[in-house]
Amino acid sequence: MIGKNIIESEPIPGAKVKQVLEEFSDDNELNYEQNITLNHLARFKRYSLEDSEEIIEKLENEFNLRPKVAVHIVDLVPKDLADLRLIFAKEPKQIDKEEMEKIIELLEQYDVEE
Repeated sequence: MIGKNIIESEPIPGAKVKQVLEEFSDDNELNYEQNITLNHLARFKRYSLEDSEEIIEKLENEFNLRPKVAVHIVDLVPKDLADLRLIFAKEPKQIDKEEMEKIIELLEQYDVEE
């Protein structure tokens, strides 16, 4: 696309995207892509926005994870080590089993919304 540059990019959790789309849809009609995204976000279990932000902050600070990885963990809601290993498969920084178990324990402290 000519004349368009990405100025800034920041990963945000699905709960935040869902909230923004729901607020936008109150006053405006959603286009096709926005509607599909909102339907997808409503279909799967996820943490509340407050819990998502808190978990992301803890993952970044306590485990030194990149924001992108922390958001993936919150959005995908891994239940066991196998699920978590898939998230870290392409990461340059590998995490040992003990840290992965601590991450799973951290996630289990929060309720997942339907």
